[in-house]
Amino acid sequence: MDKIVDLKDMLKQSGKKYGNKVAYQIRIKENSYKNITHKEVREKIDALGTALIDMGLKDKRIAVIGENSMEWELAYLAIVCGTGVVVPLDKSLPENELKNLIERSGVEAIFYAKKYEKVLEDAKKEGVGKLKHLISMDLAQHKNGNYSQEELIKTGKKLIASGNKEFTDAKIDNKKMSIMLFTSGTTSASKIVALSHHNICSNLMDISSILDVNCEDIFLSFLPLHHVFECTVGFLFALHKGAKTVFCDGIRHIPENMKEYRVSVMASVPAIYEGIFKIIRRQIEKQGKLEEILQKEEQYKNENLEKKKQVFKEIHNMLGGNIKLLISGAASLDAEIEEKYRLLGFNMVQGYGLTETSPVVAIGTKKHHKVGSIGKTVPSVEAQIINANKDGIGELIVKGPNIMLRLF
Repeated sequence: MDKIVDLKDMLKQSGKKYGNKVAYQIRIKENSYKNITHKEVREKIDALGTALIDMGLKDKRIAVIGENSMEWELAYLAIVCGTGVVVPLDKSLPENELKNLIERSGVEAIFYAKKYEKVLEDAKKEGVGKLKHLISMDLAQHKNGNYSQEELIKTGKKLIASGNKEFTDAKIDNKKMSIMLFTSGTTSASKIVALSHHNICSNLMDISSILDVNCEDIFLSFLPLHHVFECTVGFLFALHKGAKTVFCDGIRHIPENMKEYRVSVMASVPAIYEGIFKIIRRQIEKQGKLEEILQKEEQYKNENLEKKKQVFKEIHNMLGGNIKLLISGAASLDAEIEEKYRLLGFNMVQGYGLTETSPVVAIGTKKHHKVGSIGKTVPSVEAQIINANKDGIGELIVKGPNIMLRLF
């Protein structure tokens, strides 16, 4: 496995290997899609980063807020790979809390989705914090003093063509804070977690070394990107492996999106997997096949996942027939649900992590799997349970290169 020292290096290495593969498949209308290659993605990132530095944003803090989208991901990487510090913000924040975080983080610019336009324009007018620039991820052209991300990419391409190398040649200090995340703390005020390129890249290399994911895989992006679980495992990991990302239309559309795009990898939370399982169960009951399925589960329970996948092909086809890996994290998954998925031939694993650990500490794999367990620690991480009671329950302490720089 190739070593990556920072996210810029990751993009460069994976871009060389997978440049012509599709990085994003985006629906334009029903049965009509736009494909963006890994090479095009990296060109857009370079152009956008060049334009941001040209705006005077070198070494500044820049926020991103909005629904999951390619534009969100491009903004994140254009900030973090040579411009400044990225501050991903929770898209469900109420107005007063959003303004509070703008002030606390000291951001000078924000990439935003359309629904946040008014509150951000108000914040800028009111002089909240250091906010100077608003960059729309939706506008095709600059309008009313707000920048268009699309237009900035065009500007950046011209700057690069005329010889501007400020972004493309920018050196990354991989031990310095480059990602500023807000996480709920033990008190009512959210805490700021400072992460570096070194933190994130160590985690990417760890999960790459143990999860069977490659450039033929298709990731469904659903969990909010401002969460480090989706950001590292869903977004950055997919780019690192040269995989394709598709975006979910919303919680109710997950099963149909999985089928539509023939999704092979998904990272989500227990509640989503429980919901998908109920949908499958209802379908089976409607078809009058529940008894037959339960008998088959018992009959084939000791077979491997590949054999079960063949036996329950009809059920796999309900979700596109291409599922290779389902990762559950952020909360404890009901062991019964996990067992049910695996009886049907789905490779479901649980992981454990924290914002402060970039995030993965441990994860189950096909090889090392036990129902109800979060698996083994990833290669560069050490973990230990201290002050355990008679049932073995205690405090988990963790050490590794993925541990945050600081909390403030």
